[in-house]
Amino acid sequence: MSDEDCFVEGSCKGLTCKADMLNPFECYCLGWSTTGSLITARYIHTASTLPNGKVLIAGGYNGSPLNSAEVYDPSTGLWTATGSMNTTRQLHTASTLVNGKVLVAGGYGLKNAELYDPSTGRWTNTGSMNTPRYGHTSSLLANGKVLVAGGYTSKSAELYDPSTGLWTNTGNMNTPRYGHTASTLANGSVLVAGGYTDTAYFSSAEVYDPLTGIWTNTGSMDTTRYAHTTTTLSSGKVLVIGGEDKTRPFRSAQIYDSSTGLWKNTSSMSTARSHHTASALIDGTVLVAGRTTYGEVYDPSTGIWKNTTGVITLRYLHTASTLANGAILVAGGNYGGYALGSTEIYG
Repeated sequence: MSDEDCFVEGSCKGLTCKADMLNPFECYCLGWSTTGSLITARYIHTASTLPNGKVLIAGGYNGSPLNSAEVYDPSTGLWTATGSMNTTRQLHTASTLVNGKVLVAGGYGLKNAELYDPSTGRWTNTGSMNTPRYGHTSSLLANGKVLVAGGYTSKSAELYDPSTGLWTNTGNMNTPRYGHTASTLANGSVLVAGGYTDTAYFSSAEVYDPLTGIWTNTGSMDTTRYAHTTTTLSSGKVLVIGGEDKTRPFRSAQIYDSSTGLWKNTSSMSTARSHHTASALIDGTVLVAGRTTYGEVYDPSTGIWKNTTGVITLRYLHTASTLANGAILVAGGNYGGYALGSTEIYG
């Protein structure tokens, strides 16, 4: 059965229809649909996929910083309140650990951290970072530790060890940056790219080696970017999308090849985007959402972008989470200065 056969059957009612790669005699439909709204509207929050397939939303901002948290159940499409964090947080990070707990770290003016236990729905304080930070990144390493890097005016980095609950400093980045991205490469190292400080915007990128704790400069992107996204492709290469500098948002995209340390241009989106999200889909393509009433999907095999079908809510500073069935859950965000509580699913 081909993709065209799906259209002939008309079961998708105008949505994009694809033949199932695992079962060529069935089709599935790709498009946007609404699902249950958040209990509390919020943006600059975090979203973490839990081992049981549910999604945890924590913190953020809605007129004031939030410490509340809630959990989405894909089987019902509903959000349920769970235990609140001990500290209000915005612009923090969240990492799902190997043991299934979720580590949140930092946030505006903060260096403390805490752990969420899905089995109890409770938060407990854990060791504090050595440096207060926000707008930083966090990356789960192959050894189970968590690397946090950068943040406002900082080039420092440190490691969290779940076995001890302690943070230790590791090598500093070569450039202080926040609003940057971090991507885990196939060899276990971490690529950070772009970002800015109060006085400069960066096109530079560097790679952290967990074995040595050292950062090494690598090839720079074609333009300075912050509020962009990076996505690790099935090929192991990294796709950077959109973002902005101090004057404008971008449509452009580039691909980083760790074997050469170089970035190469690929085709541009139809719309400039920043503070958007990018999610790898199960077929190897990449979905971007935010800043417009439609998403776009990038196909690495062709280098071509296609608009998604179905109207979605204008939003930015939201989150996107991959569900167990491969669908993407988009939650919250901001539009026109107002926090949003709506959520939508692609897939």
